Amino acid sequence: MSRATQARRLRADPMRPVLDGHDVCLDPPATAQVWLGTGLGFSEIAVPGVRLARGDALIAVELAAVGPNEVHSLTGRGAASLPVVPGGSAVGRVVEADEHARAHDGRRLRPGMRVVWSRTVACGRCVPCHRGLASACVSGERYGEERTRRSWQLSGTVASHVHLRRGTTVVVVTDDVPAAVLAPVAGVTATAAEVLHRASSVLGLSGVPSLAGQVVVVSGAGAVGLVATAVATDAGARVVVVDPEEARRERSRAFGAVAVADPAASTGPHVLSRVLATVDRSGRHRTVGLAFDGVAGASTLVGRMAVGGVVVLAGAAAVAAGGREVGVSGAQLVEELVTVVGVRDAEPARLDAAVAWASEAWRRWPLESLVGRTIPLAEVGEALAAAGADDGVVGVGGVSG
Repeated sequence: MSRATQARRLRADPMRPVLDGHDVCLDPPATAQVWLGTGLGFSEIAVPGVRLARGDALIAVELAAVGPNEVHSLTGRGAASLPVVPGGSAVGRVVEADEHARAHDGRRLRPGMRVVWSRTVACGRCVPCHRGLASACVSGERYGEERTRRSWQLSGTVASHVHLRRGTTVVVVTDDVPAAVLAPVAGVTATAAEVLHRASSVLGLSGVPSLAGQVVVVSGAGAVGLVATAVATDAGARVVVVDPEEARRERSRAFGAVAVADPAASTGPHVLSRVLATVDRSGRHRTVGLAFDGVAGASTLVGRMAVGGVVVLAGAAAVAAGGREVGVSGAQLVEELVTVVGVRDAEPARLDAAVAWASEAWRRWPLESLVGRTIPLAEVGEALAAAGADDGVVGVGGVSG
């Protein structure tokens, strides 16, 4: 395409990308908020174009979801991972895609498609990938966590556009589902789905729907814990939510919790042992414990599980715990057959399942409320400060924000 032809197209439609091979030129440029480090804050960069490799796609961000764990992780980054465009979960529309770019269901990605995508980029060739553990890919990278570089400047969702690389799981979504429901799917809903899938697999159940009759104990009533409560309730389980904050405990009831407990209470109606006894007097149905608040929650749950139960230590809180250990005795492992497993990110199949669930569940569960407020991209510093302060998920507007 000649430069004269490119110029004519830009004058006709200034938001239309101009393709030159795999080069996508944007006028006006894409923008991204880059975290420079503690004390330095954010700097906005303009990205006038990207080069799409085989299987890549360029997405215009409709809404990004930034949670408190992402905020806290910013301050702990070493120089090797800075500067970085934060954010790993969003919903957006395809601007342009390489001809080999495909959605999870095999469809070719085309401009205008509304999509969500995985937090990880996997090679698909290493041993973990072949075992179905793409989140543990030996050469994998994560959106919102990689040092920004010339070949991948739009690597996080706190931006007007995101450059999706080959190896990213992409799921096409419909227009009738609110952006506030879809934006947290990759970081929240899919993680909840993965945790429950892992628990069901350990128990030898055929899937999450087989949780009927089980008692699930959720420790930590943050966004992922709330969604896990709703998913488990839909699967037929009775869910007990454990959290030290009264407001969070009470909020969990709107997501299906049948009872709540305070892990620090020694007297009163919220003592954990008393609450569990009212829900499952025999203790035989307490088969699943989900810890979304780190190793302390997992250690508490291990001692509350029935014979053959499973405790899943999940999400960023587990990573943030570093070298801290989950307290479990040999007797619990050998005689009580308790299993302890970990999950950080969702596998591709769970992202697809999470989209399917959220696309109809938002009408009966308050999933939109997970995104507490939406801030324009230019005010991202304020947005992330708020996320750290109120322990909630903040929406950051992209092109339409």
